[in-house]
Amino acid sequence: MASLIAPSNGFLGLDSVQPFLAESFPAGTFQGKKVLLIVPDSTRTAPVGWMFQTLFKLHGKSAAAMDVMIALGTHQPMSEEAICQRLEISLEERKSTYASVSFFNHQWDRPEALKEIGVITKEEIHAMTEGRFSMDVPVRVNKKLYEYDQILIVGPVFPHEVVGFSGGNKYLFPGVSGPEVLNFFHWLAAIITNPKIIGHKWTAVRKVIDRAGAAVTIPKQALCMVVTHQGLKGLFTGTPESAWDEAADLSAQTHIEYRDKPYHTILSCAPPMYDELWVGGKCMYKLEPVLADDGELIIYAPHIKEISLTHGKLIHQIGYHCRDHFVQQWDQFKDLPWGILAHSTHVRGIGQWVDGREIPRVKVTLATGIPETVCREINLGYRNPESMNPADYANREAEGILMVPKAGETLFQLHHPPQWARPDA
Repeated sequence: MASLIAPSNGFLGLDSVQPFLAESFPAGTFQGKKVLLIVPDSTRTAPVGWMFQTLFKLHGKSAAAMDVMIALGTHQPMSEEAICQRLEISLEERKSTYASVSFFNHQWDRPEALKEIGVITKEEIHAMTEGRFSMDVPVRVNKKLYEYDQILIVGPVFPHEVVGFSGGNKYLFPGVSGPEVLNFFHWLAAIITNPKIIGHKWTAVRKVIDRAGAAVTIPKQALCMVVTHQGLKGLFTGTPESAWDEAADLSAQTHIEYRDKPYHTILSCAPPMYDELWVGGKCMYKLEPVLADDGELIIYAPHIKEISLTHGKLIHQIGYHCRDHFVQQWDQFKDLPWGILAHSTHVRGIGQWVDGREIPRVKVTLATGIPETVCREINLGYRNPESMNPADYANREAEGILMVPKAGETLFQLHHPPQWARPDA
């Protein structure tokens, strides 16, 4: 494994990134090989374009192929133009310099696009989940992977509500996987709950994902980035497991802010890259640990007008609820996609089911382009974004009010978390 880390108060530039990549992937590394780069969609901050262009410059002529697959999971497919923007190339460059590169969107919902490569047995699941589940989980992945000699995962690492820290094998599962593993481990994370998962490395979900990753026997390497909105802090190469391991440590230092006390009001402002609530929910996930009991978190995103183009109908059907709402009525919900149930609980947060009634710990309010009637129907609060000025919430932490201008990638934690947020509780 190799690493390149910026000075404590600085960021990495192309002048250091290019020689690092040349050393990590020397001439001849991909000679005559068909290489597939697996990269995130536009909902992740990272200089993916730097990496793609540099790798292509180094190896595009010697490799038999150097193609790109977008690790969509269940997100919306990207257009050719959007993929060019992700890779930071113009449409003219696409037709000339990069004409030999094929672009692919992952197709999680098309059985004919997937290949079953194994099964995680119920005995393994029982051990990895500490007895929470005992069931066989089929492992399917995009079958195009098996047209290549080498997989190169290129993506950032952040604290993550489902797995603890994103990156590594997560770009395979759920990035380019079938729905079975995806639905299983998302619900596993929901059962454990977001505050007990997010920002912790060695979670039960990470064990499941790495076990699924081991079933992909094609040679794999990873280029893991640690990045902020200001720039690139670190770069790690190696196996998906080793590169992720080191990157997650730097992410913990870079992406987690600690507070002494919780806040009764949080205004969590979604950046434009979160274009629907399915991804805008990260504005809740990263801040739930510092939201006081009976407090209110407001997702401020006038640009969000959809719950989810892919999953909106089902989400509208079930609404947003705490975990125990589903667990205590499992026969009613068990046949729905578990990943959607998990998303519901992650947005709604911790809660209880007492005497047949759901009691959420906090309020979650949308100040978005989603109409008030829809917000009420899906069990979330509503505020008119036009009546709000985010600046009114700024610099009021002493009053118990926190405003986060670009929420979703920085995790906020308490120095002394309550029992419901401690993994060991």
